[in-house]
Amino acid sequence: MKTFTLPGTELTVPNVVLGLMRIQEKTDEEVRTLVKTARDAGISFFDHADVYGSALHGCETRFAEAMQLTPSEREEIVLQTKAGIVREGPYFDFSYEHIVESVNGSLAALGTDYIDILLLHRPDALVEPDEVARAFDELQAAGKVRSFGVSNHTPGQIELLRKSVTQPIVANQLQLSVTHAPLVAQGVAANMQALDQSISRDSGTLDYCRLHDITVQAWSPFQAGFFSGTFLGSPDYPELNAAIDRLAAKYDVPAIAIATAWITRHPAQMQVVLGTTTPERVAGAAQGSDIPLTRAEWYEMYRAAGYTVP
Repeated sequence: MKTFTLPGTELTVPNVVLGLMRIQEKTDEEVRTLVKTARDAGISFFDHADVYGSALHGCETRFAEAMQLTPSEREEIVLQTKAGIVREGPYFDFSYEHIVESVNGSLAALGTDYIDILLLHRPDALVEPDEVARAFDELQAAGKVRSFGVSNHTPGQIELLRKSVTQPIVANQLQLSVTHAPLVAQGVAANMQALDQSISRDSGTLDYCRLHDITVQAWSPFQAGFFSGTFLGSPDYPELNAAIDRLAAKYDVPAIAIATAWITRHPAQMQVVLGTTTPERVAGAAQGSDIPLTRAEWYEMYRAAGYTVP
């Protein structure tokens, strides 16, 4: 498993992360097996959010109940969670009160004294950066949160936060897969008239994050679109799957590892956030951590996914 020092922190992290948004109905043994499989594969980074689960903090609570981590076990892993979505609304809330209340709820649910990384989950159009800064300062000073980031944010939204927030923004969690790649696709086909791919949908977010040492965390890395099903094995992507299968045979790994490798091969040093609760898929995906896809292979997958290479 490839690891690196997360910029803006002292954390050594893997480039594959286990997301735990679907564990609410899993038994203790199922959760422990899933986590053990991840750990055995070198994954020591676990991603949560306050809204994951059937109730507020549901999956965080399920994780803590199943794992019963000792203090030494807690120190061996990185716990990341998110705040800012009010699911019952639905709406978003980056107020000082909501952020602090959410973090306190996550700490109690996870049974821990500190959160390694807190992400602001989806952009709040009514954000007041000074309130976010006040919350971050208080949480950091109290030792409750060690590092901070965002999710699904544009460069302008991050710059607005940085107007007041003094801590580094260390991560931006964004949807990315080989078939859902506006982060990279527009730049490849920039300045091509009448090509839909050339329309900017993300304001240069990937380049911005690279310029500012913000680690991109790719969520839904195997989804064809927005929770529309996986592209792996899908009859809708025959050319892509043929390419993936050929590369899987070449590198002697499962197809899911090649889908992971398409992201980890990128020089932005991104993290891939797995959402599966199937241990075998976790183990298979983890094998894509450091597969050295060539440029030709990377672009072959990109073209096979339906994108234009001018």
